[in-house]
Amino acid sequence: MSGTPAAARACILAAVLCAIWCTLPAFAPDTPVPWGTAVLLAALGLGCEAAGRLSPSGGPGPVAAGAFLPVLLAASFLLPPAAAALVAVGGSLAGRVEQPPYAARRIWRAAQLALTCAAASWAYAALGGPATLGGGGAAPDFPRALLPACAAALAFSLVLTALDAVVLAAAERRPVLRSVYELLPPALGPHLVHALAGLMTAVLWRSPYGPLSALLVLLPMYLSCWVFAQYHREQTAHRATIRALVHAVDIKDTYTRGHSERVGRASVLIARELGMDDRRVEGLRFAGILHDIGKLGVPTRVLRKDGPLTPEERRIMELHPEYGHEIVRGIGFLDEARDAILHHHERLDGSGYPYGLSGSRIPEFARVVAVADAFDAMTSTRSYRRARPVPAALAELNRCAGSQFDPRMVGALDRALRRHGWSEADTAVTADEPREPQGPHAPLESHTPLESHGPRGPRGAAAGARRDAPPVPRARSAAPLSGPSRDRRR
Repeated sequence: MSGTPAAARACILAAVLCAIWCTLPAFAPDTPVPWGTAVLLAALGLGCEAAGRLSPSGGPGPVAAGAFLPVLLAASFLLPPAAAALVAVGGSLAGRVEQPPYAARRIWRAAQLALTCAAASWAYAALGGPATLGGGGAAPDFPRALLPACAAALAFSLVLTALDAVVLAAAERRPVLRSVYELLPPALGPHLVHALAGLMTAVLWRSPYGPLSALLVLLPMYLSCWVFAQYHREQTAHRATIRALVHAVDIKDTYTRGHSERVGRASVLIARELGMDDRRVEGLRFAGILHDIGKLGVPTRVLRKDGPLTPEERRIMELHPEYGHEIVRGIGFLDEARDAILHHHERLDGSGYPYGLSGSRIPEFARVVAVADAFDAMTSTRSYRRARPVPAALAELNRCAGSQFDPRMVGALDRALRRHGWSEADTAVTADEPREPQGPHAPLESHTPLESHGPRGPRGAAAGARRDAPPVPRARSAAPLSGPSRDRRR
């Protein structure tokens, strides 16, 4: 525990002392404790935790905490508070700990769950829960048995969350109320489900069929927790993959650091306004975050160049959507996001790149990301120009709707921003070392094409177009400045 802050060590010590105090009544001579039940439940909880610990970290295997909770709640229903607290200790000390300090985390978890189980058992007994379980020839009293079980689940959630909030305040100086607000709502639902499974376990335990029948309730719950754990680990791996890719782009292209995350947030706003389901909303978030991943294939000298790009450099830059598509092509969970990465610089009038798609031929995800990308490019302060106000950026998007952007996506972003706004954190400086602009800025009311705003120096013109926005429209009769011919790009 040497690496644990002093305040956190004091918090852990206080929790341990309180947990010991809660368990002392179980050893009093005049306290009737069903030790056989307590030992069986403790062994079952220990087995669940051990199974989770034996599986490789992040690999297959049940997550012990999720499979352990029905056992703890069953103990809270079947045992007095002191014995219920004891049931939680063994499994907690034996469970997996992912991060150091390992000893401090195990001790804290054991004390925390002991106090939580004791509180749940007290709440359950206070509402007459034990009398509703039946046993001894009496039938369980349903639905009356549900009220004390739900109260116990609520007490379990409140105490667990409060203790987490206190230790976070001690270890990380996080505000207690903020932690409670973040941790409690997501915990209530799962704890209620676990409480119902624990209630059925307790009813069967007290029935003529005995403890063996109760295991038949816990087994499917354990398997469902295992499946959920696999899904959670898969989602965690997805997020880690996305973070690593975005971090690599941010390191290489310091001019647009933070841009990808904001494009992801703007894409989500548009998707929700359009009524997309959660799966597609998440896909669009990934698409927005990864839309510029192809910049990893662009030479750093081009990405960080001050001043306008040469025609050859523009041709190199315009390869980044294809580079990005190649990078993510083998990542199956991205699905539609791959199309957005490849086509987010296409334009509705067909003058975009890499393939000159037009209208509805441009994938829907790409049309969303194109609007989100341009919006963030205009509203973010860069080292070479100041941010535009949100209303001015929306006006420019509306002006270019129908030729460059899908009017439906522009309208969705407009409505979403009117409803939710766009915080100052979303429009922060995105370059590492902000510098004073070296030349005049294009006026906000200008009606030049959207991409020509924001020159990098006194030579600023269409040739110095932003690297993170769609291209300047190309003249069909002249040699293209923004990329090679479409025949070469197909």
